[in-house]
Amino acid sequence: MADTQQDGNGTDPKAERTVARLARRIETFAAAHGGAEAQVAYIGERGSRIVLVGEDGDWGDLVAPGQEIAEQAVARAGVTVHESFDGEFAAKVRTGPYEWSRMAGIQVGGPRNT
Repeated sequence: MADTQQDGNGTDPKAERTVARLARRIETFAAAHGGAEAQVAYIGERGSRIVLVGEDGDWGDLVAPGQEIAEQAVARAGVTVHESFDGEFAAKVRTGPYEWSRMAGIQVGGPRNT
């Protein structure tokens, strides 16, 4: 038996609530960062990752339980969606010491992953 149920209109109320919740979080991020752009990437059974980049260069991400839900959420939030995370879109990301130490790790004196 499926774990989702559809209402009389053929929509899944749980999925609709998830889309609405994700869209609100995207809108909140965009409002806090002067606007935002997004990229949606399938990450396997876990779902899809929504990467958000604010106009100020700050970034964050959300995980949706599926590609369709992620796509509906970014559409509802009204942000520009990119097909891939490269070029001008990727260049907007501002990274700080934390990200550099986590990406470089032991190689350049960052914290050890022990």
